[in-house]
This record gives sequence, structure tokens and C-alpha cells, in this order.
Amino acid sequence: MSADSVTATNEPFVFLGCVDLREVIPYEARDVRELLDQVGRVPVESLFCHTAAALLHRPASPTGYPNDFAHWTDVEMRDQRLAERLAAIDPFELRSLEQMREELVATISDHLQHFPAAAPGTGTEPFRFFHAHLIPIPTGHQARNLKEFRDALAEVDVSALFYHLIEGRYRLSRGRGDFAEWVASAIGRPDVADRLASIDAYDGSLERIRDRHLSVLTAALEEERGR
Repeated sequence: MSADSVTATNEPFVFLGCVDLREVIPYEARDVRELLDQVGRVPVESLFCHTAAALLHRPASPTGYPNDFAHWTDVEMRDQRLAERLAAIDPFELRSLEQMREELVATISDHLQHFPAAAPGTGTEPFRFFHAHLIPIPTGHQARNLKEFRDALAEVDVSALFYHLIEGRYRLSRGRGDFAEWVASAIGRPDVADRLASIDAYDGSLERIRDRHLSVLTAALEEERGR
């Protein structure tokens, strides 16, 4: 038994998936200036829905932008320059949703100071703001050790990764995310927890994030067998 494992609590990890119900709220933008105005006033939960929560619907092989604002700005406003700047805003690097609002507002404001806002074309779809209501759902998977955790993680629906990593860490403020916190406290492997917490949730799809977690966990199990 390692020195780290002495601190383990041995509580099982229960995997929860989720579904989100999107509610249209009474805010919309028909051009970039209106987008700036609305981003500054909509409920902050809506900003989560259109940025971090967009990961829940991102395809396994993403070819588009990582958030709804960048996608709309490119597709509807034909403003690729602004779209690329909005896409570069990483919601997971910011300390709060309000800070993300400030970053979005600053980016759009700076762009409008240097480039005139394009007029919407015929048939342009306005940006409609949503609020996401996330409902946790049992997956039937749980784990009591690192191997069971790795094996279950390979099988659960990808929505479980969103619930435990994105919802848990960035909206519910559960430390470094449910996976890292459990591996540190229940398994007594803070070193593995650090590696899991360092995985970039903004780079790729949930399937890609799953693969990175599985790589870390497989390497940790190989380390344990080599002791």
C-alpha cells in the first residue's frame, strides 16, 4: 500500500449522465452591435449555455467553432475575424461566469472600434439566447477503485463527462471537477488527480476528453502494477 492510499476514504464514485432542456429567453441580436448589448445584459447562466455548455452538443470530430457566439458571428454575420477572436475565449480559464461576460464584451467592443459592424443580410437568422436546465440521470455505473473507475469511464455516456467535469467544476464550483476530487480523496492518488485536472476541456470534443482521461488512468494503473 502506498503512502498516498492511507488517506483514501473508499467512497464509491457514482457516475451521472445528464440531459439539458433549453429554454428560450426574451433576448436576441440581429447584428454585432445588438450582440454586444445583449451579452452585457442577459442572465449569466445564458452565457454558460452558449459557451461552456456548447461542449455537450459538440460533435466527436468538431469542424466548427467551440461556442455559439463565434459560430453565429461567422455564419450569419460573415465576420470571420470576430468569430476567430470569440472562439479563442476559453471559458475554462476564467474564474467566473461574470469574468467571461467581461471578456466577451471587451472582445466585441474592441472589434467594433476597429471594424464597422456588418449589416445583416436578407434571411439572416438572429442570435437567440437560451438558458439550459441540466437534469442529472443515473448511468448505472459506479467504481470503488482506479481500475473500476477507468473501466466505467470507458463505457458511460459522454454526457457523464460533461456533468462531472464541466457542470461540476465550472458551474457548481466542485473543486477541480468530480473525477480529480474523487481520485484524490477516495483513492488517495493526488498525483493522478493533478494529471486529470490539467486536461484541457476546451480542446476538442467530449470523446477526445474521455480519451485523455483514459490515457492518464491507464498509465496510473500501469504504474501501480510496476510497484
